[in-house]
Amino acid sequence: MKKIILLLISTQLCFQLFAQQVGHTTVTFVDPLRNNRQISTEVYYPAITAGNNTPIAAGTFPVIAFGHGFVMAWSAYQNFWDILVPQGYIMAFPTTESNFSPSHSDFGEDLNFLISKIQSDGAGNSVPVSSIGNTSAIMGHSMGGGSSFLAAAANTTITTMVSFAAANTNPSSITAAQQVLVPTLLFSGENDCVAPPSQHQNSMYDSLVAPYKTQITISGGGHCYFGNSNLNCTFGESTCSPSPTISRTQQQSATIDFLSLWLDYFLKNDCSKAQIFQDSLQTSSRINYRQSQAISCSTGINNSKVFSSAITIFPNPILNFLTINLADENISKVALYDGLMQKSGEYSFSGEQKKVNVDLSFLANGLYFIHVNNQVWGKFLKSNF
Repeated sequence: MKKIILLLISTQLCFQLFAQQVGHTTVTFVDPLRNNRQISTEVYYPAITAGNNTPIAAGTFPVIAFGHGFVMAWSAYQNFWDILVPQGYIMAFPTTESNFSPSHSDFGEDLNFLISKIQSDGAGNSVPVSSIGNTSAIMGHSMGGGSSFLAAAANTTITTMVSFAAANTNPSSITAAQQVLVPTLLFSGENDCVAPPSQHQNSMYDSLVAPYKTQITISGGGHCYFGNSNLNCTFGESTCSPSPTISRTQQQSATIDFLSLWLDYFLKNDCSKAQIFQDSLQTSSRINYRQSQAISCSTGINNSKVFSSAITIFPNPILNFLTINLADENISKVALYDGLMQKSGEYSFSGEQKKVNVDLSFLANGLYFIHVNNQVWGKFLKSNF
């Protein structure tokens, strides 16, 4: 069974690599809410032909913002964009906070800003907003992994978060994990001496309140092998022990196999990938793992294109009251489900009724999913933070 799964993944990757190329553009985004902070960003996208500023491929693609490690360049993560972009993902790498005294909080805000900005406006002439999907992920390695927790805290606009050898940040990403509610996947290296799992990722996982969380530890894996060779990271890893007992290629292969399945499920709503992911966790000899609960088709949270303009909700996050506005007379029922897919409430509409104010003060803090006419539409956060 394991060989069949890996063969299917390899066959799919070969087809996608042939079908789509990697385009690249550099965009400097400006955040007006932070004194016009400039965020220089390297963007990689599925293209008709490879190269700089080449035409983007047809279709709409999920957006991934990726945070680099301490004093590491974005170019160290070519192993990710070489695989994920041809699979149909847009990847944005901010080059900010690359000095020896980075601001982790600013870096986390940069990751958040990139997701919202690209989804609302696109990424320059090469990546128009018409090519942007409605799902997204924040990812990062080492410092960028820790900053991803800062970005994802109390953030319901993203679909999922993934970290690689995440290092605890200042402010603490372990503390921030207590407010992360989106599905979260953590990768650790068993032989990571730079950010040992026992001192970093394990505590982040334990602090996470996300209903769906998984930690995968690569057997014999190190800290730097999640990316390509980088002088600063290699030097840091050479000063501590233990050292990795597997090759960089082996660590990256194990990582991408699980990562691709997770992203295809949560960002593309490909239900078949959930079961393969779960089966692979149990059969792979390359990893150890722990998980709050198995993912399945019932955890899909992509907004339905059918209802995307037919219903609006506000505010999000909410404190006590949620307002639901309808623009489609064919919608008759809206139901709310918690992170365990247990129904928390149901509201019916009839006649010319277009608006309802719902008192949700009785709900516990957490992430809730909205079903419209028995189909998943979207999500909102109930929070007193």
